[in-house]
Amino acid sequence: MPVITLPDGSKREYEHALSVMEIAKSIGSRLAKATLAGRVNDELVDASTLIKSDATLEIITAKDDAGLEVIRHSSAHLLAQAVKQLFPEAQVTIGPVIENGFFYDFAYKRAFTPEDLKTIEKKMAHIVAQNIEISRSLLSRDDAIHFFKEQGEDYKAEIIASIPVNEDLSLYKQGDFIDLCRGPHVPSTSKLKVFKLMKIAGAYWRGNSDNEMLQRIYGTAWATKADLNDYLHRLEEAEKRDHRKIGKTLNLFHTQEEAPGMVFWHEKGWVIYQQVEQYIREKLRCNGYGEIKTPQVVDRTLWEKSGHWDKFGDMIFTTHSEHRDYAIKPMNCPCHVQVYNQGLKSYRDLPIRLAEFGSCHRNEPSGTLHGLMRVRNFVQDDAHIFCTEDQIQTEVSTFIDLLFEVYADFGFDKIIIKLSTRPEKRVGDDSVWDKAETALELALNNKKLDWGLQPGEGAFYGPKIEFSLKDCLGRVWQCGTIQVDFSMPERLNASYIDEESQRKTPVMLHRAILGSLERFIGILIEEHAGMFPLWLSPVQLVIMNIAAKHQEYTEKVCTELQKHGLRVKIDLRNEKIGFKIREHSMQRIPYLAIIGDKEMSENTITLRSQKGDDLGSSSIDDLVLNLKQQIDQRK
Repeated sequence: MPVITLPDGSKREYEHALSVMEIAKSIGSRLAKATLAGRVNDELVDASTLIKSDATLEIITAKDDAGLEVIRHSSAHLLAQAVKQLFPEAQVTIGPVIENGFFYDFAYKRAFTPEDLKTIEKKMAHIVAQNIEISRSLLSRDDAIHFFKEQGEDYKAEIIASIPVNEDLSLYKQGDFIDLCRGPHVPSTSKLKVFKLMKIAGAYWRGNSDNEMLQRIYGTAWATKADLNDYLHRLEEAEKRDHRKIGKTLNLFHTQEEAPGMVFWHEKGWVIYQQVEQYIREKLRCNGYGEIKTPQVVDRTLWEKSGHWDKFGDMIFTTHSEHRDYAIKPMNCPCHVQVYNQGLKSYRDLPIRLAEFGSCHRNEPSGTLHGLMRVRNFVQDDAHIFCTEDQIQTEVSTFIDLLFEVYADFGFDKIIIKLSTRPEKRVGDDSVWDKAETALELALNNKKLDWGLQPGEGAFYGPKIEFSLKDCLGRVWQCGTIQVDFSMPERLNASYIDEESQRKTPVMLHRAILGSLERFIGILIEEHAGMFPLWLSPVQLVIMNIAAKHQEYTEKVCTELQKHGLRVKIDLRNEKIGFKIREHSMQRIPYLAIIGDKEMSENTITLRSQKGDDLGSSSIDDLVLNLKQQIDQRK
């Protein structure tokens, strides 16, 4: 007589074993209708799973994150079944869940077309309407290999043959389609009503470029039509905000094949870059950091000592000179230790905070390069704090304050925080890890911050906190981090003299707020859709004359505003004022100033906002005061 404990703590006793679905029916018909799967003793299982003994049970519906994942997993199988019915010679390979959807890779004699996607989508809808039951069965490893070879599914047979343990495998059947899968899946195809196929792409078998190219079909699936429409709307907005398109429209930057993954900054884009860098530089100065600059090219022996030569491997750009191998630095940390090592340090000197806008190069695969978001040359707002174990919590706490202040100034107020703890393979004693993890946890808790735990996700040399930004479209960007490092200072012979005149190894805190300036500026472009706040805008004000007779006064106003450090452009072209306004509005200039007879006679200007609002007339002095206040307050 199994006793089932539900999430609210209530208990239900049954006379015999029941499935998750049968228990859902005993609770209520509406719940049963919504049931997609179950979580039994914290394990996600099919709704058909029998519960034979006492257990905890959570009924999984489409309202749960786990339910949405089951829908997407099952939708991948739905896609594969539709493809097999339409193109029997196609071979199925793998079809996992990804963020916001799923994909499935296929081997087929010709390329799928956009018209094929429409046909496949219709076939998927037809299978859903058939309400086909989805059932699970077990098969031995050898029998499963034999089965899929008989079906002509050589890729699937290869996957099974590579499984090292000879154990029974789970297969899922829906109608005429059988696939290898751990599950769980929805009870029937009728639960998969909200989906859309998105695109086709190429993908190497098992991600190896030496293998054959497969065809990957991407799809998205949701619990409701409204959720799907909201997602498609966000995609549409993201397309409009694509930093590469805006960068071209506003003449900010470009990339080209002659320097893949490297950014050509144009004048206006470089203004934004400099504003971001100078802002961070001032924040660092006010928070006790000393700015340094280290070499771009360093002998490989340093990277071997630090462990980066083995870690980065082919991602390191190398060069050779006078029988010596050099690395173009992929990161700044080992060089910062070299600066720290110059001269004997006392415990009284700690903490020492060294910052650098360090230009790094990493040979990222060409297929992953993406505008400013993924590049081969990038500059980090990098800094390293050398401190004692007892100083970790204070330094982390101070860093968190600085990080939140910076993000707020850039307009981000939704911060996701994750604490990553010791991995299985690590360096250092457990007692030191205990101290470091406790220090990070206390720093977060003392500030009453909401944070999540990522067990085992820390670096091999120490635990870390990751800070991610949530933008206006709900996308999450991992930017800031602070990492505790017990390994590198010791490997590179960093030390200090403690109170008892003993030589000790300092703790090294790796920290960044923006991550890389290139990527952060890409995020800013998309967050603001190119309509930057006044303090960041490359051009803050454009002054336009209505007629040629206003030219001299217009030039005088421009010169006066520029004297106050404002980034002002002038437009004296012989064009209608409406044309000028439209053109500069499309360039997303924060303010447009118009000068005609009235303004010239009254020694004023008439101001318009980027949104087209008429802000009325203003004296030059009042305008300067207003704009400077906005810039200082970073509105």
